[in-house]
Amino acid sequence: MERRKFLRNVAGVAVASSVLPLTTSCKSLEGSATSLGASGNGGDEQWYQLGTGKKVANPTRKKTEEYDVVVVGAGIAGISAAVASARNGAKTVLINDRPVLGGNASSEIRVTLNGVNRLSTGLAERETGIVEEMMLENRLYNPQQSYPVWDHIVYDYVSREPNLTIMLNTQAIDAETKGNKIVSARCWQLTTETEFTIKAPVFIDCSGDGLMAAKAGALYRTGREGKAEFNESYAPAEPDGWQMGASILLQGRDYGRPMPYTPPAFAKKYDGDNANHERKINNYLDGYWWVELGSDHDIIDVQEDNRHDLMGYLHGVWDYIKNSGKFPDSENYALDWVGSLPGRRESRRFIGDHMLSETDLTGHRHYEDAIGYGGWSLDEHNPGGILDIKERPSFFHEKFKTVYQVPFSSLYSKNIENLMFAGRNASLTHIALSSTRIQGTCALMGQAVGTAATICASKGITPREVKQKYIKQLQEMLMRDDVYIPKVAANDPKDLAKKASAVFGSSTKSGAAKNVINGISRDIDGEINHWQSEGLPATFQMEWDTPIQLSKVEIKCDTNLHKNITMRKQPLSDWQKKSFIETVPPELLKELDLEVRVNGAWVKVGVKDRNIARLIKFNFDEVKTSAIRIRLKETYGHPTAKLFEVRAYES
Repeated sequence: MERRKFLRNVAGVAVASSVLPLTTSCKSLEGSATSLGASGNGGDEQWYQLGTGKKVANPTRKKTEEYDVVVVGAGIAGISAAVASARNGAKTVLINDRPVLGGNASSEIRVTLNGVNRLSTGLAERETGIVEEMMLENRLYNPQQSYPVWDHIVYDYVSREPNLTIMLNTQAIDAETKGNKIVSARCWQLTTETEFTIKAPVFIDCSGDGLMAAKAGALYRTGREGKAEFNESYAPAEPDGWQMGASILLQGRDYGRPMPYTPPAFAKKYDGDNANHERKINNYLDGYWWVELGSDHDIIDVQEDNRHDLMGYLHGVWDYIKNSGKFPDSENYALDWVGSLPGRRESRRFIGDHMLSETDLTGHRHYEDAIGYGGWSLDEHNPGGILDIKERPSFFHEKFKTVYQVPFSSLYSKNIENLMFAGRNASLTHIALSSTRIQGTCALMGQAVGTAATICASKGITPREVKQKYIKQLQEMLMRDDVYIPKVAANDPKDLAKKASAVFGSSTKSGAAKNVINGISRDIDGEINHWQSEGLPATFQMEWDTPIQLSKVEIKCDTNLHKNITMRKQPLSDWQKKSFIETVPPELLKELDLEVRVNGAWVKVGVKDRNIARLIKFNFDEVKTSAIRIRLKETYGHPTAKLFEVRAYES
């Protein structure tokens, strides 16, 4: 019987079952027949609770909870949103329908956490902020590059935020609205059989598919825009329903001895001899992203059909590798891990005040409400996916020489006043999505909406009002938290470092000392924005003519943003070694102290002896001082140290 017919027949049985009498009987523990009511809960004596000797009703678990900010979906965008919201003072809940955090980057799917990994210049332009903090910790604590260990590093990173509650195995399945605002989200937690009603003034949907946002009535679209609507050269002539597909990955392992392979019954033959030459089988360790299926109608509706078929195609590709005789070097390789959950690229795209389009990216349009950037190529996957193997798997229409801006007005709903979104469900055209869907870019969107949510919650305003009245505040908050916004220089009026009368280092190899207060915290587009010592140890000093009250000093150091730190199983080729780092970046400061001058004497107020972040924060009891001195002791291997920014604040 065909699988689709079988599913329909099963559905028919379920329907038939639903018209049975509402009362039936079953055997109780004592062996006598007990009538169960229509609710199926058996009244007050359904559950015989051993150990207590009690007969109790089957529990109906319902809870109502209230937060300042609700974030739905814990992929990299959702994590960044939730952590940003919590750190900036909002009581936040992060709701995720899977047992692990990370979404496509988790061990369940294992998509490489890419960002602006490589521009057409050959350089990376790596994202900083929350996403980099997680990746740096992974480099230190997970040198074996294990995805299950990465899951726990991410969980540790998120769970230690004191203002943040994590709800795993929980799906937001509905939304209650009042007027044009969401009042609450209705959630089901599978593992505890509990229905939650989650109330808040601000909601963020980072779930990718955006079920909660759709249930709330937020406007969205699917498919491909035609060329004319946004003047997109890479769009089809006429609009259609195609959505880029989902993929299932595999990981192979060399066992050092011959490893035969027999495909399962559901495997689908892969005709690799007639496949496009760009469907490369050049390693057996990282899988093949082009094992992909999309949809030209409702990609969510066919998810389970596509999952089954993708698993079959994946085994078909491995069967071709192992048993076609064309890959003798695969003899000792076997499957070490096979995915069962497809990683989706596209489904709903919600409509905001601005829809980011191809020409916005390629024309490097400037936005007054810019909150981050992207730069991955226009990477539109082949309609048909693995069903169209004679076509190249992705078109890579255009690569960028430098990064483009992402505006805040593409990250909140046009018609639901207290709803924001970040990631692949943002307000984008299909062609723009081909670049912005990359997880590093999604992380910057997430950090932006999480930060904006705290402004909304504290001021009782909508995201649109943030854009209209408080966008400079949002930008300054993001840049202080180490988000780079192209063509925007930080100018926080509360930053006392801007008022220093003297800024100097003990030695200088490159860059001017005053670069650390110029508001641009990275070298980019050929411009130097750092100070670098000649060697280590070194000191960096700031002085004020009039003593200041001080309790916070924040430093941005070097993590070599022009190299990639994503996880990879495949050994690096010579050209990849020029653009990848497999360890903690050696340029990162590992040990440093902070001193303040009080009544002519230096007093130590902060010590970092195992730093693992680009943004280094020193918090101490407020003192009256006329100078600070940063003692740079050691990096993770580089002989010199760079500083890109130094800030100073009162309490």
